[in-house]
Amino acid sequence: METKIIANYLPQYHQMPENDKWWGEGFTDWIGVKNAKPQFEGHEQPRVPANEYYYSLDKVEDIARQVELAKEYGVYGFGIYHYWFSSNQHFMETPANIYLEHKELDIHFMFIWDNTSWIRSWSAVKGNNWAPDIDANKQQTGPSILAELIYGDEKDWKIHFDWLLPFFKDDRYIKIDGKPVFSFMRMNADPEIIHKMSNYWDKLAKEAGLPGVCCMSKSHFKVKNGLEYQFCYEPYQYNNTYELMRHGLEEVISRKTKNPRIRVRSYESAWKDILVPAKRCKNPKLFYSGIVGFDDTPRRGKKARIITGQTPEKFEKYLTELLSISKKQNKEYVFVTAWNEWGEGAYLEPDTKNGTKYLEAIRNALKKVNG
Repeated sequence: METKIIANYLPQYHQMPENDKWWGEGFTDWIGVKNAKPQFEGHEQPRVPANEYYYSLDKVEDIARQVELAKEYGVYGFGIYHYWFSSNQHFMETPANIYLEHKELDIHFMFIWDNTSWIRSWSAVKGNNWAPDIDANKQQTGPSILAELIYGDEKDWKIHFDWLLPFFKDDRYIKIDGKPVFSFMRMNADPEIIHKMSNYWDKLAKEAGLPGVCCMSKSHFKVKNGLEYQFCYEPYQYNNTYELMRHGLEEVISRKTKNPRIRVRSYESAWKDILVPAKRCKNPKLFYSGIVGFDDTPRRGKKARIITGQTPEKFEKYLTELLSISKKQNKEYVFVTAWNEWGEGAYLEPDTKNGTKYLEAIRNALKKVNG
């Protein structure tokens, strides 16, 4: 069995009424990316896409370009983040709908539900009451809760399922044993309801002619109340300053970081926390995840979390090892964070510094492992 890469995919880069209302006319993540400021000497910010290609994901041609690029370098599919807050409030669906409507976009995909409420703390854009202002009890110009997660009951779950069903039935949708894969990002957001919803969706899928639904829950190797299948999500793991110091970053923190709220760790230590437990893992239904990098300065400013020392060469080395572990354990998929998380410094897409080197690392790693 070949091990395949699913790159997590942010569908946010297009104008939509919610962003216009909450963050200002025409806001997308690109605003924060362009305006990011370095937080210490040598800090690489802002990040700039190759050829300054600030695309818009409400355009078929821009999505087609992503698909062509991903396929060229061996990415099997996209794990599209899914934003469904209630039967009456769900958005950021334009890119997914474009995929559904345009069968010529020949790449696999699935949904990863970010099942949480949205609060006014997502972006460090001037005037938008970013989290530090809220923490300081400064006056707000809008509600602190922008979109509240309301699971509802079976009636609401069916509305959600009916929206998902055309995607589940699509030949490009990622499946395990013929079952469409749907992932829950936050299992601790009422695990009892998530279990009930998953079982209900499985019943509805069978009634719709599918063999069921393969629901996954996010895991960090220590599963509590998890679903039958789990996937790792590893953009940035940290507990506290002690953990950072334990990895030998005292000098980095004291020398580079003027603001003590910035949290820094090394690329090597981040990957170590991925690879070591993966080697020891005995769960045949836990899929692993690798990271390209991480730096959420565009969103968090002086409260950023930053992984230092990443290079395409290191990424290729560590990813090759993770793919090898997965293949030995007969696991078909490895997730990678991310295809286009520019606001978190986690992207495979070409930029002005490295061009396509991270994509080349993907292709090289797959060739080494799969032949």
